[in-house]
Amino acid sequence: MRTDPLHATEQGSLSSRSAVFRKLALFAIFICSAFLLAEVLAGQIELPRNALWEVVHNVCVPGQLQIHDPKPCLKVDLNGGVDRGFAILRDPRGGTQFLLIPTARISGIESPIVREMDAANYFAYAWEVRTNINEALRRDLRRDEIGLAINSGVSRSQDQLHIHFSCIRAEVFETLHKNERQIGSHWARFKAPLYGQHYMAMWVSGENLSPHNPFRLLAEGLPNATLNMADRTLVVIGFTRSEGTHGFVILAGELNIQKGDLANGEDLLDNSCDIAAKGNS
Repeated sequence: MRTDPLHATEQGSLSSRSAVFRKLALFAIFICSAFLLAEVLAGQIELPRNALWEVVHNVCVPGQLQIHDPKPCLKVDLNGGVDRGFAILRDPRGGTQFLLIPTARISGIESPIVREMDAANYFAYAWEVRTNINEALRRDLRRDEIGLAINSGVSRSQDQLHIHFSCIRAEVFETLHKNERQIGSHWARFKAPLYGQHYMAMWVSGENLSPHNPFRLLAEGLPNATLNMADRTLVVIGFTRSEGTHGFVILAGELNIQKGDLANGEDLLDNSCDIAAKGNS
């Protein structure tokens, strides 16, 4: 069967135009999503609590798959498939804060998905891509100056799991190192307040978080934690003990309305990264 050259040309032209239209459509969605997301995170407007999911699912992932451009996300990693993948988004408010968002639909800290035996370790992923902070600052931070946080259901504005990662507050850095002896390998109350709130704390050793899933450590280590996981917050901070051992301090907070504690672990992070200006690096 002979192929009509004119027909083949028309088909190629249609295919080419279709690809261009897809790119233009994705670009238009990207522009709208970026502006809306910036206003949502800045608290200027209220959108449905699935807005972050819509950006990742309907813009970043299709952009990566179709045209190898994940904008407005900085990166979409689908090496483990969509069910275990993640996207990286810079906080539209500026500064040195970034978000890691699963490409699977996961509500938040309360989802049992994140603490399953074979669950994707999103905290470990966030630690591995912390270099985004260094690139934004144009300097390298020490592990002790970087934190990862997930807020409680009350504190968050979006119902798609997202881990904030940025610099930690200088006062948090100082308090943790000053009270290092309080932090052991099992959960225990950290007596010194951190940004006005109290946390449970534990230590895990290692250069990275691959062997340790903070969601599981919380669920299995604190009594009745799984009964009210939505009221919890988790913060993971890189740490170097006085003898030089590398690892992480894991902090867990719990909602306490009467004491004004909304379990907002993100408060321990510093979007302006004053710790770098203080010369700790």
